[in-house]
Amino acid sequence: MNELFSRSALLLGDETMERLSRTRVILFGVGGVGSWCAEGLIRSGIGHLTLVDPDVVMPSNVNRQLPATTRTLGRPKAEVMRERLLEINPEAEIEAIVKAYHDEDYESFALDSYDYVIDAIDALKDKRLLLVRASQTRAKVFSSMGAALKTDPTKIRVAEFWDVRGCPLGFLLRKKMRREGTLPAKEILCVYDDEVLENQGPAPEDGDPKKTINGTTCPITAIFGMTLAGLVVKDLST
Repeated sequence: MNELFSRSALLLGDETMERLSRTRVILFGVGGVGSWCAEGLIRSGIGHLTLVDPDVVMPSNVNRQLPATTRTLGRPKAEVMRERLLEINPEAEIEAIVKAYHDEDYESFALDSYDYVIDAIDALKDKRLLLVRASQTRAKVFSSMGAALKTDPTKIRVAEFWDVRGCPLGFLLRKKMRREGTLPAKEILCVYDDEVLENQGPAPEDGDPKKTINGTTCPITAIFGMTLAGLVVKDLST
């Protein structure tokens, strides 16, 4: 057994640690939620992780995203995360794909080759189509609902996709799916929080008038991400 994970093995056992090392996970989005999920997965002993994210580190990411520091500005998030995670476990197989998920080329991601698909992306259309595609594979699917406009960590919980309540993102996803008749083929566990606060100031402009920017905090996004990682560990240990 790898000595790096001896404390985990005390709780989970060698058999579970072996399963973790053989498990293949693909994670879409390594921002405020996904970056902490990736960290939790690798520190838990996941042996194969693919990181998918098209963005570079921006100053506005520093308040909550693991790859974001004043030294990594302008670098692709997925590549920064890969370097960090390999420092944690050099034996892990970690791939960084610097692109967004688009349904037009979903086959390029080979979702059927993974044991778990984790969704931590923001774009509504791409998120919806990813969840539908992923639910048609053999992989188990976990998803993050909206983590913005929240400050109370005690309200974070887990529910099946159709049972998520009080989350505007979850509501919009279900509405779009019903309208277009593209429904998930199996259960998807989601991390969500029904708290919806208001921004205390004007949102910054980013050049896209259709895009709403909402405030977020590190404790909330980190708990969302670590909860997603915890769902994988729990599933493999039971």
